[in-house]
Order: sequence, then C-alpha cells, then structure tokens
Amino acid sequence: MTKVININGRGTLTLPKELRQRIGLTGGGQVVAEETSEGILIRAGSMFPVEIYTDKRVAEFSRNNEQALAGFRFKK
Repeated sequence: MTKVININGRGTLTLPKELRQRIGLTGGGQVVAEETSEGILIRAGSMFPVEIYTDKRVAEFSRNNEQALAGFRFKK
C-alpha cells in the first residue's frame, strides 16, 4: 500500500487509519523510524514495562526463593 502523507510545519505527520489498522497501531502506540538506503522505514514499535528493583524487593525475591527451595535436597 502506498499513501501520500502531508507533514505540517512542526514535522508532524498522521498515518492514515487503514495503515494504522493493518500494522496494529492503536492510540498511544509508537512507531520506529529508521533511515535506510532506500529512504525512511516506519514500523510499529514495542514497549515493555521495566521494574527497577529496590533493596527491599530484592530481599523479597531472596526470601521467596529460600522458601521455594526449602523442601529440596541438593547433592554435593
């Protein structure tokens, strides 16, 4: 599918609805724009939540691991 897209004075462009639907973009989504030898490639982006672990959270993980492994015997 080829579409002509206008760019406003701020450099903002709007992807046509049918293009957004075809690549699964919804409101609040992101795209990745990549310069290639043929021009600019625009593709759907992905976001993954990241948790920064506090010392308290790390200690919680450690306690849970110790409890989960308490019933196992390990060979030496």
